[in-house]
Amino acid sequence: MLKEFSFSGIGLVLIAYFVFINLLLMLLMGIDKYKAKHHKWRIPESTLLAAGLAGGGIGGLLGMFLFRHKTKKLVFYIVYALGIVVLYFTGYKLA
Repeated sequence: MLKEFSFSGIGLVLIAYFVFINLLLMLLMGIDKYKAKHHKWRIPESTLLAAGLAGGGIGGLLGMFLFRHKTKKLVFYIVYALGIVVLYFTGYKLA
């Protein structure tokens, strides 16, 4: 059964955090793709993976498919899926 989510206090802070981390990771994926195409300094994979595990899985997956970046690396699918699980259970526990 779905719980009703309260949009007050810590709930608002977490919603803002998850929106931020997902938008940030999607943006980082686009920047890294641009830099890869132009042979410039790249964003470390560990940074992209850490952001995904910190709850940015949705933004990571959107960035992968939107920019066609890191789509052949299984570890990104796994970590971003775990990030979605973190997002779900964090929201579920607060509701």
